[in-house]
Amino acid sequence: MDKATQTELEAAAFRRLVSHLRARKDVQNIDLMILAGFCRNCLADWYAQAAAEKGISIPKDEAREFIYGEPFAEWKRKYQPEATPEQLAAFEAAQKKGHG
Repeated sequence: MDKATQTELEAAAFRRLVSHLRARKDVQNIDLMILAGFCRNCLADWYAQAAAEKGISIPKDEAREFIYGEPFAEWKRKYQPEATPEQLAAFEAAQKKGHG
């Protein structure tokens, strides 16, 4: 496979991941961090970092809006409840195991 095709496939997979996360508003960032060691905010940070490597500056809020499909503050207000004590405990345990 040539490099251009590989890049196109990687970009398509990334777009599908972003689309999937936008659709699954029921999946909370803390749950993603507990299970996978990353969340939507991490993905936005990686997006901005990749841009920075190409000399493109993307502000944090703009990168998050790209990932969330709307301003993060609005998404958070609409879809993100306070973390439960159980989620916080699981998050802390995952951090101790080296996730996140």
